[in-house]
Amino acid sequence: MTDQAVDTGGSKLPGNEQRPAAAPALTVSQFLGRTRELKELRADIERTGLDTLSGRKAPRARVLLIAGRPGSGRTALAEELVRQVADRYRDGVLRARLTEPDGTPVPTERTARELLTALEVATPPGAAEDDLTEALREALADRRMLLLLDDAAAAEQVDALLPGTPDCLVVAVSEGPLTGIADVRPCTLGGLDTKSALELLGRLTGAVRITVDPRAAEGLVEECAGQPLALVLAGSWLAARPQAAVADLAKQLRTEGDEGPPSARLFRLSYAGLPATAQRILRLLSLAPAGLVDPHTASALAGCSVSAAHTTLDDFAALGLVRLLESPLPQYEVPGSLLPLLRALAESRERPAELQLARARMLERTVRLLQSCRAITETDSTEAREKLLGMPRTLRFPNPRAAADWLRVRQPALLAAARSAVADGELDTLARRLMSQLVRAMVAHFGTQASAPELYGIHRLVLDVAERRNLPREQAAALLNLADLDTRTGRTAEALARYRAALDAGREANDPYATGRAMESVGGAHQELGDYDRAADWYGRALAQRLARDERVDAARLYGRIATAHTYAGRYGEALRNWRSAVAGHRKNGDVAAQARALSELARVQEYAGRPEESLRTCQEAVEWARRADDVRLQAALQLRLADTLEHLGDPAAAKLHRGAAERMLGEELLESDSGAEQGPNACEIRSASSKD
Repeated sequence: MTDQAVDTGGSKLPGNEQRPAAAPALTVSQFLGRTRELKELRADIERTGLDTLSGRKAPRARVLLIAGRPGSGRTALAEELVRQVADRYRDGVLRARLTEPDGTPVPTERTARELLTALEVATPPGAAEDDLTEALREALADRRMLLLLDDAAAAEQVDALLPGTPDCLVVAVSEGPLTGIADVRPCTLGGLDTKSALELLGRLTGAVRITVDPRAAEGLVEECAGQPLALVLAGSWLAARPQAAVADLAKQLRTEGDEGPPSARLFRLSYAGLPATAQRILRLLSLAPAGLVDPHTASALAGCSVSAAHTTLDDFAALGLVRLLESPLPQYEVPGSLLPLLRALAESRERPAELQLARARMLERTVRLLQSCRAITETDSTEAREKLLGMPRTLRFPNPRAAADWLRVRQPALLAAARSAVADGELDTLARRLMSQLVRAMVAHFGTQASAPELYGIHRLVLDVAERRNLPREQAAALLNLADLDTRTGRTAEALARYRAALDAGREANDPYATGRAMESVGGAHQELGDYDRAADWYGRALAQRLARDERVDAARLYGRIATAHTYAGRYGEALRNWRSAVAGHRKNGDVAAQARALSELARVQEYAGRPEESLRTCQEAVEWARRADDVRLQAALQLRLADTLEHLGDPAAAKLHRGAAERMLGEELLESDSGAEQGPNACEIRSASSKD
């Protein structure tokens, strides 16, 4: 929580709508106190760090530690330090939070991936923690950057992310010491000095209320132990009650006794002053994934309208109970130090069944928002448009861009919701629906490649649910998706193991699609690994299943895959036989374009087999079918192949004619693309591709 900064201008809402608040809202624009601590931290940066063993300059980045209890302003101090020294680090600042709001340490794998993404370094989905941390060190090796690692739970988390260059600086925030990291410069926080604490109260309550009774104000600061969070809660409480005296609040705190830290006592006081409905909403915010709340989340948890939830969240922000984030959409964060208090209240005041129902409402709302987010992209689908119009207006997005913005802003909370739903174990059906819709929405807006790391994590969650509930069909689907992502990133051996596991699960589920898909994918993995005999064998198994089910389109395609494996193995006779079967299959299916491509491949293998005359005739037939399919690129590639074959047969004049025809086709296509069609490869690229063929 930003507990030393106050903005007296209210809270900005989307669309420039301004809603008056009961008290000033928090912001990160101002900072109070900590002059001594900042001076010491900046001096530590100037000190020469030495390796304790060699006596030379340390080979890794220096670590400055800001330690303090939650609510002490430790993050605010770290951010102020970063702001003051950021101009020394030409390559910028990286930030990561190492602990979830509920106290769970964030896996180093996830943190390293997020930092690499911020550096715009591609990360293969499913990469191991060691690979990711090594990639991070390599990415930072020639950079001069500042890393802010907030809320570290253990030294191991920080150590794994340390850059291997002294040109970088790491500022770590933790509750206690980070034993085990060499040359750590600690700065332990206590309370704010009295002057800064009084100024913070004055900004929240108005300076007059502090100056008219300075002794009472100092007493209140003493009751708050100078802790910024407690002071913010106290100032916000007073701001919401203009008639209350500062002395009255100090007296109430003294009568509360010493039950917990000052922030806990002030929280109980603020909570007690809320209406019963607002109290319930606040309690249920403890269920918000990653402590991130938007009006829809609060609305679903409490079962109230979105507008009422939005108003209540703004009231909470004015009281310092939540923090309004800087975001293009209204989004709030529950301070981590208040979450245990909210959780305890929820468990004591709500029945377990009511908490589970609130979770279910939140997940169901999220699923419907994701459905709407995806449906807005399907502008050509009548069914999608009808489904979208059937949704309540509050769940609809005005356009695809607004949906993409929502998905991007809410992505951390959505992924946290998926992880939480899987960990819960009682809402597996909703969890599976949530993850299914999340995958579809991310693919629709960002594409499979850009979303691959997140998709990999989601599919692993699906696999966890499927294994826990013994759902072999879902298990097979998750394994196939994970293996596909492994294949795209070159981890073919891992993909092969998952494809075979998917085959077993598909057989257990008696799912012909999953088994057929798995067998074909096993063949593809063997082909990628250079084992063409096994590849052809597995393709053959998949083909037998397709033929048995009379799936002729897939059967024709599989004939081509078998032929390709035989071609790689140099068995041209088997390859020719299977390509002819593929041509015949595509002809029966009426797929003119596929027939033209199969004929093209057949001509290529005939040439490999030393049959140039047959290759010439087949290539001429393929040109005719490519013309019927209106595939200009394939026609041009075939014309170039004809030219090469004719030159091989000793007819350079005819070869020149075909080469000229190819160039004319490519020139016309480029003209069409320049006139507004999608830009395609240039003639040189297509010529190069055809020569590789």
